[in-house]
Amino acid sequence: MADYEQKNRSQNANRRNLLRGIGFSVGAVGLAAALPAHASTVGPGGLETASGTALEALTKKLASLPRQRAFKAVPMVLTSPSQWDSEALNELLAYRNGPKQVWDNTDLAGPWLNLMRNAMDAQIWSWKHPDFLVVSATHGSAHLALYDQSIWDKYKFASLTDGKFSYNALLGTPDNMKDSQADFENPTGPFSPSGDSIAILQQRGVVFMACHNAIWEFSAKLIKKSINPDNLSHEALAAELTNHLIPDAILSPGVVGTIPQLQVAGFHYIAAA
Repeated sequence: MADYEQKNRSQNANRRNLLRGIGFSVGAVGLAAALPAHASTVGPGGLETASGTALEALTKKLASLPRQRAFKAVPMVLTSPSQWDSEALNELLAYRNGPKQVWDNTDLAGPWLNLMRNAMDAQIWSWKHPDFLVVSATHGSAHLALYDQSIWDKYKFASLTDGKFSYNALLGTPDNMKDSQADFENPTGPFSPSGDSIAILQQRGVVFMACHNAIWEFSAKLIKKSINPDNLSHEALAAELTNHLIPDAILSPGVVGTIPQLQVAGFHYIAAA
């Protein structure tokens, strides 16, 4: 656990360096560690539009806030803000620019990344809302995309995807994905369907919200299937999965119960297909 905590701190530091303008090639230490050899990360510079200053500021602020990733055990129902990423979640709720959308994403193999990217492209360049914010309220099988590759390997997540995934491919990006924000009409650039990846969407300001309830229920499924190599208790297994969420994901006490909080804060609810 100590080794993982050190690695996680390093990943988050690298991600923050990226958002301060050092470039994705530096932040790649955090993400590429979980990617297969043929995948790469986006080239230098963030992908928020130049005029989207509020969104860029939010992204940097969220990256600077702590994430709870050193649990030994977690209960079924979280009762204290210390048990989720409350500072980051509160900052998200306080965002007053926009418009803002929260997407209810549940299907790992569905078009959820594509739909969020399309919404951003139209809002930013068609409707001229450069500070448009998208939040992925991630649960169901889509939640598997929010775990790093090491935990996919340990708990054989690929075997639970009906043959649709052999690894967490949604974290990777094509080798040619080095375009800047100025080339938004490039049909193979990061604003095209080629940019339907978590790494690129995070650069664009998309926030991926993780679900404690999904973690708890999936832990139960793993135990039932005897995919539990360390013979952990339910509470300890849920903690390990939580500790292996991807950098900058925001852990909520449960996304279904958090969506109303986002709606009260002005987010428009979208149920992904």
